[in-house]
Amino acid sequence: MLSIDSRIPLKHGTTTAVEIPVFGLGTYRSPRGQGTRDAVLQALELGYRHVDTARAYGNEKDVGAAIRESGVPREEVFITTKLWNEDHGFARALGALDESLARLGLDYVDLYLIHWPVRGLREESWRALEALLAEGKTRAIGVSNYMLHHLEELLRLEAMLPAVNQIELSPYNLQSRDEVVNFCRKNDIVLEAYSPLTKGQKLKDPALLEIATKYGRSPAQILIRWSLQRGFVVLPKSVTPERIRENARVFDFSLDDDDMATLDAFNEALATGWDPTSAP
Repeated sequence: MLSIDSRIPLKHGTTTAVEIPVFGLGTYRSPRGQGTRDAVLQALELGYRHVDTARAYGNEKDVGAAIRESGVPREEVFITTKLWNEDHGFARALGALDESLARLGLDYVDLYLIHWPVRGLREESWRALEALLAEGKTRAIGVSNYMLHHLEELLRLEAMLPAVNQIELSPYNLQSRDEVVNFCRKNDIVLEAYSPLTKGQKLKDPALLEIATKYGRSPAQILIRWSLQRGFVVLPKSVTPERIRENARVFDFSLDDDDMATLDAFNEALATGWDPTSAP
């Protein structure tokens, strides 16, 4: 039975590196300062134990401050940050995590991701992440916005496969992500769904509203529950107290098989931001 405390193992080869909570708080575009601090504090008070940030978001300092202020023991909170594009390359990537740790005020993160597949440098960057894992500065390593050809490149390099691939996933693009989803499942790579709420673009879709009405839930709750039942780690983002609370109220109901199939068929190949599908 899924709960806000549910976790799944992240694997590097046959070794379980750490367990990741299936539900977390995204902080993309959460503003620097008190807004992000308050959002993280409220999420932790509600039982969230997973916070996703990135160097590019500019709010690592606030995420770290909120975690310390919360009083929740560090080992109970799963923290992700990411390597930004201008920090690619072996030496630069090694230093970039040190800089993120300093901003967060932490000795280690639970997951360090390559944020975007930067051509020509991502191989060096991945080797750096392998080194950072060995040093204990991160408990697991992964990628973000990697499509099938990017992941197959790692296979050809005979590199350690990522424990996680964080990509945009929702009912509105699932079918267009079939290849990468199937590859990840075959290779024990956990899929994290960012922008699971389509950045609000589809929350008034009549077909989605019909399902939401059937369950007496909000459209956002239906989209989050769909992600969980599809086996994805889901990262809804909000700084609004009511929505942070609402997004977490998805563990006391489930979608039936027919409604899951209906949602799967919503596919529009939707990309609410930059689409990495054609990135070389």
